[in-house]
Amino acid sequence: MKINRFEDMEVWQLARNLVKEIYEHTNKESFNKDFALKNQISRSSISIMSNVAEGFERKSNKEFVQYLFIAKGSAGEVRSQLYIALDLQYINEKEFKDLFEKVEKISKSLSGLIKYLKK
Repeated sequence: MKINRFEDMEVWQLARNLVKEIYEHTNKESFNKDFALKNQISRSSISIMSNVAEGFERKSNKEFVQYLFIAKGSAGEVRSQLYIALDLQYINEKEFKDLFEKVEKISKSLSGLIKYLKK
């Protein structure tokens, strides 16, 4: 199946959903006052989604892979920042686990796509 638009890619859709959820959590009163972490985790989650889109639009597998690696790095940043949010009690254990699993799924999807495109 040929994908003609980045919006049709499952990994981009997952990243879009993650951004929405990150914003929902960071707008809660406990999280909202930590401007630095709120800004950083929001930017990292946006970076995942944006780099998938930008890489796709480059229309070159080599460049796409490069952008997917950047997106994967941003997914690692989000996971790390989730630990900070948990440690500071901005999110609870259940929220942490739910978000962490979603970011891990995105990271694994990115790895699979990178592997496929490198063939």
